[in-house]
Order: sequence, then C-alpha cells, then structure tokens
Amino acid sequence: MKRLVVWAVALVWLSVAGAETIPRPHIVLVMTDDQGRADVGWNGHPVLKTPRLDEAAAAGVRFDRFYAAAPVCSPTRASVLTGRHPNRAGVFQWGYPLRQQETTIAELLRSAGYVTAHFGKWHLGSVRRRSPVHPGHHGFDEWLSAPNFYDNDPILSHRGTAVPLTGESSMVTVDAAIDWLRAQDPTKAPLFAVIWFGSPHLPHRASETDRRLYADQPERLQHFYGEITGVDRAFGKLRDTLDELGLRDNTVLWFCSDNGGLPRVGAAGGLRGRKGSVYEGGLMVPAFLEWPAQIPSPRRIAMRCSTCDIFPTLLDIAGIRDAVSFPLDGISLLPWLTAENRPEEDASVRSGGRPRPMGFWHHPVPGIRTPSAEWMAELLAAQRAGGDLPPHNADRRAGQLPDPPYPIDFWPGHAAWIDGDWKLHRIQNGTQVRWELYDLKADPAETEDRWPKEPDRARPMQHALETWLRSVVHSYNGKDLP
Repeated sequence: MKRLVVWAVALVWLSVAGAETIPRPHIVLVMTDDQGRADVGWNGHPVLKTPRLDEAAAAGVRFDRFYAAAPVCSPTRASVLTGRHPNRAGVFQWGYPLRQQETTIAELLRSAGYVTAHFGKWHLGSVRRRSPVHPGHHGFDEWLSAPNFYDNDPILSHRGTAVPLTGESSMVTVDAAIDWLRAQDPTKAPLFAVIWFGSPHLPHRASETDRRLYADQPERLQHFYGEITGVDRAFGKLRDTLDELGLRDNTVLWFCSDNGGLPRVGAAGGLRGRKGSVYEGGLMVPAFLEWPAQIPSPRRIAMRCSTCDIFPTLLDIAGIRDAVSFPLDGISLLPWLTAENRPEEDASVRSGGRPRPMGFWHHPVPGIRTPSAEWMAELLAAQRAGGDLPPHNADRRAGQLPDPPYPIDFWPGHAAWIDGDWKLHRIQNGTQVRWELYDLKADPAETEDRWPKEPDRARPMQHALETWLRSVVHSYNGKDLP
C-alpha cells in the first residue's frame, strides 16, 4: 500500500508538470538538537553569539510561536518526516525507530523528481547497512548519518559504511552536505537535503575557538554556548554556499530545533518547563524560513505553528499535496508564507488564527538507549575486520503493529490541546487524571490554572482532545496506514 501512495504522488506530479511555470524550489531542512526557544540571539539571549542565524531570521520568515511536536528528539523528527503526531507511528520516546509503513516527505518528494539526502543525526533507527529503517529505506538517496547525537571527530555511516571524520561536529555535517550540493546538477532535478546537527546535546564539547568566545562564563556554559556558536558558523557556511552556487534565491531553507531547552543551561524565554515537558518551555523552539524568490521581504508569523506543518507545507510547495489522503496533524503554511507582504508590525493581522488545533501526547515509556559513538566504533571495527553488524532489535520490531491492538481509550502520560490561545492539559498517572487550562495570550508562562473557572470553555476542548487521542491510537494500531 505504501508503494501505491508513492506512485500516486508521481502520477499527480506528472499530470501538472507540463503546466509548470516557476521552477520547483530546492528544499533544505536544518534542525538542531536541544536548542531552546531563547538559545539564540534574535530571541533575546544576553550572551549567545549567533550572528548568522540572526541574519537569516531577520531576512526571512520568523515564526514567533513555533512548536516541536514532542518535548524530546526522535518523536519530533518523526513528525517532520510524516506530518503526523509521532505516537501515530509508534515513536513514543527518544530512540524509537520510525516504522517502515509510514510514508515520509523524502519518499514523496523523490517520487516527484527530487534528489534527496540526509546528513547528521538520524535517531529514527540504526544506520547499519541491514537496518530496515535506515535513511535509505525512508526515501533518502544519499545519507551520511549517525544513530543519535554525535560530537567532534565523529564516526558517521555513509549508506551503511562507517566513516571516521575529523573536525567540529556541526561543520563536519555541513561540509558533507556542501560536497553533495556541489556534486548535483540542479538544472536536472530539484534538491531536498535534511541536515540534522548533533549539537547542542549533552555532553557539551565545543571547539576551542568557539569556547573561547565565552571565557567569562562558567566552563559548562562555555561549552554549551560554544556548541551553538559552532552551529551558527556551520549554518552560515551552508547559506553562503547556496548563494555561491546560485541556489539560495529559490531554496526553501527551514531552521528549527527538535525540542525545548535543556535544564540548567538552556533558555526558554520565561516559559514554563524544559526538554521533556509538555508545558510551553518544553515544546516551543526557535524557527525561521527563507525563500527569497517567493518571500523577498522580512516578515513574522504570530500564528502557532508546529513541526507537523513542515510535511504538508512542503507537499504544497512541490505541487503534490492532493496525492496524500491519509490523516495528517499538520497544516500547510504556504498561504501564510506567501501572503501579500506587509510591514512587520501588521504580522499578527496577516497571520490570522490557526484553522486547526494542535495536539500533544508525551507517553510515559522509557526511551531506547542509542549510544552513537559506541555503536559507530563497533561498526567501524567490524567492517575493518571484514565483517558487518546485524540490525538492532528495535529495528527488527519497527514494522510490527500492536498485537493485541492498543486500547482505544487508554492515554497515560501528559497530553495537551492548543486551540487558539487556550491550552488544555490532560495529565494521567496510573488511573488518576487531572486537567489544567491556561490562557496563553494573557499567561504564556502557564502560571494560572483556569480549569475551575472556565468550565464552558474547557468542556469542548476536553472532548476535542479525547477525540484526537482516539484517532492517534487508531493510527498507531495501523488502521489508517496507506
């Protein structure tokens, strides 16, 4: 069935290709690892130096309220690739693989003629040659990837072969992506590249050059801030290379983080919670998009947006949205991105309200251990000895649907529903469920629970959240897989 979806997309594209008047844009998705909403200069950090990110955010579309689909990494990455809440695909926590039955944006773009590549952190399955869920099995023609976060001088997997590399981790990743870009012929096919940095994930090990910029800070902050500055330098080099190659004008360059900031070192801009939390500080991340050919002037979008929106937006941009019929949790942001340009102060009027609420569900199961450096060293040693390593156990089980099916009305953990400026929390421990309600416009830090005072507002939101949770379980059980 999955192949039928991909073929349907190809047929849709062929039916409209003859009428194409504007070349399809190249697409580059950039994601950092554990960078909080305020861990950038443009969101007011008093110490961090991120001039290249700040420059891009000021030149393109800045998302003022952009959410990761989950407060931890692997689930959010699944949402980017599928446009669906990660629990629909069984990616409940970090280290869970993305099951083979899911249809990814890379597969759909490739079926529409794009050349695809992945660089950096994968964390949706192992990157061994025989893994059924490595990037190549999810739509990427080229990939140089790590099973999880990685530090300086990493060992990465080039289509299943362990390759030791030298250099600062973010720059190593961007240099590989740049080499790939230079080797392509963009006049023959549009390009789709996913660049997922391993920084600033713990343990923080900045290069000496980047660390020295923060010599007046405690050592742990020197390395944390230095890693983000390393990302900034690498991103700047990527952006300059797109310019040099004549690609930047018609390239959708989309930047965001995978979850909220880290405790102790990360900055959430006064929001409640950090990584692992469904409160705003665990979900809201820095994000911007550049596409000079279609968005020539700076703008800001005040509407609440999500990593689930990336998938349908890119399908819309590529002209293949109508070929996808399975349920998505994201919406296409293209109408907001390409609306008539107005002065920045009118952004909230231009952005309007989100036409569909956003749901979140952080399932209380442990993550799956995925030690990238250890696993890649083992793979390198095995291959140098003339052998190889089998897939990990989690990879082998990735395509198995729940048997018996997961109960349709059992939703442990922390779920939330954002409708406009109101956010409803459902928190279940054992059989006990409690509810909280916040007015995010008046109380973005979620300090005053309005649940007891707003029953008429809470009841329809409660019903909508529970209906959505049932639909997520329905998907997890495989009932709407293509």
